[in-house]
Amino acid sequence: MRILLTNDDGIKSEGLRLLAKWSRTVGETLVVAPKTEQSACGQGIVLHRPIEVMPCDDYADIGVQAYTVESTPADCVRFAVDRLGDFDLVFSGINKGLNIGLDVAYSGTCSACFEAAHWGIASVAFSTPPGAFDLAARTLDTVWQYFEEHRLLDKCILYNVNIPETEPKGIKPVSLGGPYFLDHFVPCGKDLYTLSPYVPYRLEEHPTIVTDLDAIFSGYCSVTPLTIHRTNYDVLKKLREL
Repeated sequence: MRILLTNDDGIKSEGLRLLAKWSRTVGETLVVAPKTEQSACGQGIVLHRPIEVMPCDDYADIGVQAYTVESTPADCVRFAVDRLGDFDLVFSGINKGLNIGLDVAYSGTCSACFEAAHWGIASVAFSTPPGAFDLAARTLDTVWQYFEEHRLLDKCILYNVNIPETEPKGIKPVSLGGPYFLDHFVPCGKDLYTLSPYVPYRLEEHPTIVTDLDAIFSGYCSVTPLTIHRTNYDVLKKLREL
């Protein structure tokens, strides 16, 4: 099995290194990651300038070949698929910060997996709160066992996984929730605005686990199957019947 690793925190990320160490136990691993941080870039790509791609030895000590790409996570996947051979899996992360609810739309971590899915490659995005990398890395075996036991990648090729900052109580299959952060644009000079510091919604433990927000704030790993299809097929069917 050949596995492509990427992220949006950049090639130097601790989470990516931990993911690479674990990924070697699953299959042959290649890292192709952004040269610099690309958080919240979504599925953006570069169109109007050349993209620098360089081999790097940051992962040589763990026996993993790596490249840096001076662009986004989506471009990392696009380049790897086009120039570096075939891949059976794409893992993205481990992101420094949760990617839950509406934030999935902005996440470069998740968007790398959306890009992989466009190419028909099974992919999983991993995220965890800042400071929880070690626990997340120790949990990867349990998460992957869940994937294999239930043959999840046979059911869907695109998943988003979040790992809580405390020892997980278990794993919950859930939908995406709503907004997680409260953002405000604050004036910071003439005609200039900046986002205020993120203020997470205060969420309590939920007796009923329905969304990824419920799961994470109740101490569970969240596993959410995603889709790249944006067509509303229910409405399309009704429109065709007009």
